[in-house]
Amino acid sequence: MDYTLAIDDAPETVPGGTGILLIHPSTGETDRVDTDFLSIDTDHFLVVSTRTTAREVTQKIEHYEVDESKATILDALSVERGYTRRRSDDVRYVSAPDDFDGIVAETREFLSTTDGKRRISVDSLTEMLYYADEQRTKAAVEDLLDLLAEHDAVGLFHLAHGVHDEERIETFRSLFDAVIELDSDGSLAASF
Repeated sequence: MDYTLAIDDAPETVPGGTGILLIHPSTGETDRVDTDFLSIDTDHFLVVSTRTTAREVTQKIEHYEVDESKATILDALSVERGYTRRRSDDVRYVSAPDDFDGIVAETREFLSTTDGKRRISVDSLTEMLYYADEQRTKAAVEDLLDLLAEHDAVGLFHLAHGVHDEERIETFRSLFDAVIELDSDGSLAASF
């Protein structure tokens, strides 16, 4: 199954199973790329949010006019921060950004219980690396990429450029078939 991409400098479509690494200078610049990725040619999408709460993700989706009926949000911050949380059909929680077993399990459940074209946004690997070491984060990413391939879904994984050295960025770049680099001026360069 092919998925349409509405991302500058990227191919028009990518096959199911594709994981895309989005390397970016700041978190604010990513909203446009992320919501463009989620809003087209999609039956269901999951936002794995290790950087913001479910409420903030919902606000972003509303602001960019992405179809909320297709959204499921996995919030990895609220439990740790002690915020009120109530699991629902479209909002789920794990205990912390480094609860990789929980993140992988919830992603597997989402992919197993939905059909059609599914997209996943992981925002962000940078936050996961703040909480856990590189090896654990890398293993979790590999598990998530395996799930994309198994379920013919596609994913966009965020990684902030300025806070990681080149060696770490290359470690994660090597896991992906596709890389999009967002410049501070908003321009995109894609390698597929």
